[in-house]
Amino acid sequence: MSRRIVIVGGGPAGVGAAMAAKQQDAAADVLLLHDEAGEPYEKPPLSKAVLTGKALPEHAPIAGPRGIAGANVTFRGGVRVREIDRVERAVVTDAGERVPYNALVLATGSVNRILPMFPAGQPGIYYLRTAAEALALKAHLITAKSLILIGGGVVGLEVAASAAELGLKVTVIEIAPRILSRVCDEETAAIIQQSHWDRGVDIRTGTECAGLQALPDGRLAVVTKAGDTFAADLIVVGAGAVPEEGLARAAGLAVQDGILVDDHGRTSDPAIFAAGDCTRFAGPNGLVRLENWRHGQEHGAVVGRNAAGGDATYTAVPSFWSEQYDLYIQGVGWPAAQPRARVRRKVSDKATLLFELDGAHIAHAIGINAQRDIATIRRMIERRTSVDPAALADQTKPLNAMLQRKV
Repeated sequence: MSRRIVIVGGGPAGVGAAMAAKQQDAAADVLLLHDEAGEPYEKPPLSKAVLTGKALPEHAPIAGPRGIAGANVTFRGGVRVREIDRVERAVVTDAGERVPYNALVLATGSVNRILPMFPAGQPGIYYLRTAAEALALKAHLITAKSLILIGGGVVGLEVAASAAELGLKVTVIEIAPRILSRVCDEETAAIIQQSHWDRGVDIRTGTECAGLQALPDGRLAVVTKAGDTFAADLIVVGAGAVPEEGLARAAGLAVQDGILVDDHGRTSDPAIFAAGDCTRFAGPNGLVRLENWRHGQEHGAVVGRNAAGGDATYTAVPSFWSEQYDLYIQGVGWPAAQPRARVRRKVSDKATLLFELDGAHIAHAIGINAQRDIATIRRMIERRTSVDPAALADQTKPLNAMLQRKV
């Protein structure tokens, strides 16, 4: 009898797990359950091309033009799993259907962090994670004249850039002393902030919201603790995300701000695996949780193979990217807790790189408009290539030539 592998969640981790499981065991019955109806779609375009009207969510299926069915995976959309029966090895849907499994993969992703001051569903207030949320926001951006963005992280700034491109007056309110404090250095953040300023975006850092008011003209006003008031037609909240671990927690699996998994993606129950945003696993400096597309896809593929009988180990080299105006921003590697050195490399007038070194190796790098170099740097990190800081800073020294050096 063929094994039944059930995957819960239709993001890059879930789709990657389903397709990899089928490749590992062609005879396996692989079933992907997703609470959204329709073919699973890529989420990065939601804050960019979808908001500006250049694309629709369905234009970017995760599984490619052939879709999930083209990989011989059974897909059921619009199905929400409410319970895991670990004794009988079955999941139970909201409709009461019991779906048995030999191996289960949880790829439930993450959900928006909701700020009580800005209730989800209140007219004029938007959060962004799903196609439905993106399309609802897009419909109102067409007629709006102004927008307040709560949060100066990656997704929030992408929304700000999209709104500015559409001609809205945009204000970003960030509680931290600077934007992008979790993902890049001060100098790189300053370059990105200048691009927003150049397009009229008002960025207020070190600013904490104290209250929300509805104005007689239909606009919403945010009052800060410093006593300033900012009014706009729309408010978008980009306050980060929290792992969707409710199913795992209710089933008694080990969780700690994410579902705890080993380097094979296995949870505290040997028949249950987990992958992607919803997981927490051992990184170089302790337990970590990653939220990015590439991690979801690659982690899902490793976990899917293991759920189908494989023995693959997940060795992550984290990365992220963001598109804002004419800036293509990328980060790769594990930021060092105390880097030995930071080295800046100017690539061109509109392109730059920053390296963080851990001993003789690159631990982490972030670049603007340096896609080809970032691809090389990823290989240097993976191969533990030894580097000379002076050569890294010298734009006349090709990075590819450094790939041959290894310790």
